[in-house]
Amino acid sequence: MLEAINDLLWSKVLIAALIALGLAFTIVSRFVQFRYFLQMFAIVRQAFHHEAGHLSSFQALALSVAGRVGAGNIAGVAVALTLGGPGAIFWMWIVGLVGMATSYFECTLAQVFKNAEPDGTYRGGPAYYMERALRQRWMAMLFSVLLLVTFGFAFCALQSYTVATSLDDAFGIPPYASGIGLVVILGLIIFGGVKRIADVAEIVVPVMAIGYFVMAIVVILLKIDEIPAVFATIFRSAFGLEPAFAGGMGAAILLGVKRGLFSNEAGLGSAPNVAAVAFIPHPGNQGIVQSFSVFIDTLIMCTCTAVIILLSGVLVPGGSDVGGVAMTQSALAAEVGEWGRSFVSVALLLFAFTSIMYNYYLGENSLNFFSGENKTLFTIYRIFVLALVLWGAMQDLSTVFSFADVTMGLLALVNLAALALLFKIGLRVMKDFDRQFAAGEKPVFDPAKFPDLDIDPEAWPAEKAAAVRSAAPGT
Repeated sequence: MLEAINDLLWSKVLIAALIALGLAFTIVSRFVQFRYFLQMFAIVRQAFHHEAGHLSSFQALALSVAGRVGAGNIAGVAVALTLGGPGAIFWMWIVGLVGMATSYFECTLAQVFKNAEPDGTYRGGPAYYMERALRQRWMAMLFSVLLLVTFGFAFCALQSYTVATSLDDAFGIPPYASGIGLVVILGLIIFGGVKRIADVAEIVVPVMAIGYFVMAIVVILLKIDEIPAVFATIFRSAFGLEPAFAGGMGAAILLGVKRGLFSNEAGLGSAPNVAAVAFIPHPGNQGIVQSFSVFIDTLIMCTCTAVIILLSGVLVPGGSDVGGVAMTQSALAAEVGEWGRSFVSVALLLFAFTSIMYNYYLGENSLNFFSGENKTLFTIYRIFVLALVLWGAMQDLSTVFSFADVTMGLLALVNLAALALLFKIGLRVMKDFDRQFAAGEKPVFDPAKFPDLDIDPEAWPAEKAAAVRSAAPGT
């Protein structure tokens, strides 16, 4: 039954909804993700700019990349290549480019309707804009429950299972030992709150992403003369001109779109919860930053894995003997030697660990929507998550994974419905950003220009926005 529901959601309903809305957002916004593409890189210059007491835009980017970049970039790409052929990568690129617009609007809205918290941080996300902008608390509560169950509970256990099985396979470390190690390290981080999570992500995520990217570059340089043929194969297969691979053009589109959406999370409603935590002068700024996060995930990280596999020759017409993580490990081992298998396991460990931090925070944000800053409830939740991480490391969670796929699909449908209803507000905010940017100014959000919206004035203090405008480099 779970497989049938998943097939309906992920192979039909969600693909149609996400692609249709993504294209609509792209066209009506005049291709916002491309108009501001160069500005996306300006966030790197903000890496060390922190407004006192708040999280920086770079930390929010690191947190979102921690969630988007995960096992799907290593195992998911291999699955797409196995079942959809090399052409699946082309369609992953397309859905990533379209998803950048969706991410722009959902994360911009999350910033507009965020709440200021007593400890100086912010909370926000789809539940907040569903309640504040749509005034549909039932919708916000449904979303929060689905978010808590999917990410806060199920995916925390699933990522622990991924880490434990990979370390057991590569180094012979017993799953219970991996589980205990994860619990100790994760406990030290999550009991420090979102600020400590962001501090860790700010260090680990760039190291993780850059390390994997550098390895891909090494492989490319070793076989630089074969790169044109690899990309030619991708393009031919994308349009059914490589019949030897998988099921032709239909399979390439289906697998590429499905794995792309699953990997970059654009439109699912998860990343906006993290996008809302940063203090920035204008919501459009964070929309641009989060579009960059989708670009990093799909156009860079997924492409790295695809190139490594296609250069290695482990993917052969008619099917391969290995799939998933094992295919990526075999591919890298074929290029750089057997130590490449261990490198993939370590990369997967870092990817999955940062995803656990991200998943934990999404669950905490859901609880906060129901109860506010209830420290006792947060402590109980943290202990429960640590117990799930230990339990997940020692279980076969295939059924849990199928259940989480269903709840995540429903989560996406609720968020997409809200985005469609709030698209006009998102456009108004974007045009406000456009006007200031075109005038050569660093855009600053003034809630007084939007008197009809239920905006928390403490989340947008005019004096702080003006100070950041004059001090922060770039966009």
